[in-house]
Parts: sequence; C-alpha cells; structure tokens
Amino acid sequence: MTDDTVNVAEVLFESGVVQYRYARYLSDDGVGWIRHGPFFSYHPNGNLASEGTYVHGSEHGFWKDFHDDGSPAAEGNYFNGEEVGDWRYFDRV
Repeated sequence: MTDDTVNVAEVLFESGVVQYRYARYLSDDGVGWIRHGPFFSYHPNGNLASEGTYVHGSEHGFWKDFHDDGSPAAEGNYFNGEEVGDWRYFDRV
C-alpha cells in the first residue's frame, strides 16, 4: 500500500439495490483494488447477507451471515482467509 488512502466501493444489483459495500485500497502497482476494512453484502431484498472484515485482501476476524429474512445463518472466525475454530450454523426462523 503506497499511501493510506482507503475508499468505499459499492456494487449494485441490476435493480439498483446495493449488493456489496466494502473498504478498499489501490494495489501498489495501481492495477487492482484490495479489500481492506469492513465488508457488507446484501440480499436482493436489501437485507444484510454477510458482514465481516478484510485485512489486505483476506477475510480476517469474526464474520456473520444472514438468511434473506434477516435471521442468523452462520457465524465464525477467519484467519488470513481461512475458516478457523468452530462455526455455528442456524436454520431459518
């Protein structure tokens, strides 16, 4: 990372609803973007689908996934992009 500039990207569904919102920075070679910071994904109905954190391009730390009705679907930890420890999974309410 050549500077400390982090910005927020939004990717939309065709409907205009936000599909992904995440922090990122430009790679040192200026060719691509690297996710770094908070990450959120959404279902087409606008409800939160997933939330967690990226550290220099890899999932890291606690993540939560949600069913499209907003109820919990899964939760657990990542370390450098790999699932670690025990993950919990939930049936739709």
